[in-house]
Amino acid sequence: MTAATMAPQRAAGREVYLDYAAATPLDPRVLSAMEPYLTRCFENPSAPYARARAARDALERARADIAHLIGAKPDGITFTAGATEANNLAFAATDGGVVTDAAEHDSVLACAEARDAVVVGVGADGRVDPEEACAAIGPATQLVSVELANGEVGAVQPVREIARGVAAVRERRLAEGSRVPLWLHTDASQAAGALSCNVTSLGADMVTLSAAKVYGPKQVGALWVGEGVRLRPLILGGGQEGGARSGTESVAGAVGFAAALALAQGGRSEECRREEALRSRLEGALAAEFPGMVVSGPRKARHRLPGLLHVSFPGLEARRLVVLLERRGVSVGTGSACAASRMRESHVLKAMGLSPEVSAGSLRITVGRPTSTDDIDYAAEQIVAAVRTEMRRTGVTDEDMLALAGGLAVGRCR
Repeated sequence: MTAATMAPQRAAGREVYLDYAAATPLDPRVLSAMEPYLTRCFENPSAPYARARAARDALERARADIAHLIGAKPDGITFTAGATEANNLAFAATDGGVVTDAAEHDSVLACAEARDAVVVGVGADGRVDPEEACAAIGPATQLVSVELANGEVGAVQPVREIARGVAAVRERRLAEGSRVPLWLHTDASQAAGALSCNVTSLGADMVTLSAAKVYGPKQVGALWVGEGVRLRPLILGGGQEGGARSGTESVAGAVGFAAALALAQGGRSEECRREEALRSRLEGALAAEFPGMVVSGPRKARHRLPGLLHVSFPGLEARRLVVLLERRGVSVGTGSACAASRMRESHVLKAMGLSPEVSAGSLRITVGRPTSTDDIDYAAEQIVAAVRTEMRRTGVTDEDMLALAGGLAVGRCR
């Protein structure tokens, strides 16, 4: 594939969306499950009459369904208005020290900054060293928070290994007569569509989930907590959700969340294989054209989300590439949508040791259920064309990219 073969402009009416890590469309099957609770069964689930009890029953069925899908008990599920609130609620469960890592979502890092926190680094592949994370646990530490999968570079974190280390510290404290609690929280919002979120297998005490990342409704999330964890409400009022989260529950949202998570987990293996093949096809096409392109994230497939490709074009600016691609009908991201909206340097890439010259030209490309092979081929053509256009405008050459990559280029990038 060469620049000469690239289509000079978008095919008529062609639109290719490749930012599924930022937002997924509502699955029609999910909408169908939600529809009765948006129209006919609209009552407040806290009201005392029979029609309202039908709404309450639907809410509790959704809670039980989600709990079953993650191997938990229904009373451990608290519905929230998304993953950010769930993360905040998890942090509010303790008032002691915190251990987290430098590649976490902004909502976790912001909570950590308000506490006595130890922030451990990540490797060049974006993964946390479990021994380092557990070694950072001090006598006053009450919470360790490490995400299950990073939404910017796709790194799957060693949560199970960290859970074993946390359990060992907890046992040691008990043997020493210490009553300081220690909980492990993991934000699994980016991982639920691709990885098992069975809470027993993970070994976590609190798990964050988001409907918006699994083709469910926006502004619907959940925090699961294990036995012994006592949540402290952030929102006071009528005492809904067992007193942990006041406010009238979204019955339709909860029903949609349960339906979306069931669909995601049910077809997970097959869809992961399909998305991994699409991602590899796109990565191969771009790597063949740009020897100086940097691919960030783990090398091993089991350590990397299957549908996420993070690439950098050293010397270029991602924001200009995004605009050029949008004109050609291709929508991609530049990292976390929260950070991208403020156009600031990625804290994830900085933690991984990428230079500003490399990270500034970074695109996060994520495939999803609607993505086809034709979409990938069209996107590859348009990305190549956009990058070549910017290289000509700025005077950056392939040799310049290789030099700026500083040994991180294709084949040595992860």
